Amino acid sequence: MKVKDVMHPDATWVGPETPVTQLAAKVHSGQIDCVPISEFDRLVGVVTARELRRPDRDGLTARDVMSKPIIYCYPEEDADDALHIMQKHAVHALPVVSHQKRIIGTVTFDDVAGRAS
Repeated sequence: MKVKDVMHPDATWVGPETPVTQLAAKVHSGQIDCVPISEFDRLVGVVTARELRRPDRDGLTARDVMSKPIIYCYPEEDADDALHIMQKHAVHALPVVSHQKRIIGTVTFDDVAGRAS
């Protein structure tokens, strides 16, 4: 099974100048696990709930808190490989990108694990 078989093609992403308060509202409402950050149509970072727990987040933007290095996968990768990447980096979701680093979807731990059972 490939990532493209289980991914969500309608990825939610924001620009790097998006206020952290807006990101927190998206993540904490349960809509999404992570928010890919895109600039000039390219993936430049990811913000997860972990980054949003900062006590000093007022006035910060996505660029200020996004994770580096960027962890992602490609649609033609084996879904099990994506699962191993998530386990290795202790994340619950990955952006799925084209080879030009354009965001084309997201895949979650549950997407892959649910299909394996």
